[in-house]
Amino acid sequence: MNTKTVISVKTDKVTKEAAQEVAKSMGLNLSTLLNSYLKQVIYTRRVELFAPEQMTPKLEKAILASIKSGVTQRSYTTAKDFIEDLNN
Repeated sequence: MNTKTVISVKTDKVTKEAAQEVAKSMGLNLSTLLNSYLKQVIYTRRVELFAPEQMTPKLEKAILASIKSGVTQRSYTTAKDFIEDLNN
């Protein structure tokens, strides 16, 4: 038997509208998106949350310096070289 039930979730208007836009861009409505997420949680028994890292002033300065120098990509032969470059 497939009976439906209602879950009430309180969120701010901006969050709801942004989530609706994401769902719409995928061809879904918000209810379908949330149901899919709940089923994923049940199936995987995991809750995955993502919070983008804030850009630090040091990282921002390094990116700007790299752009100004014209060097935006580098290749490395070892992980050690990559880590050393990150620390400079």
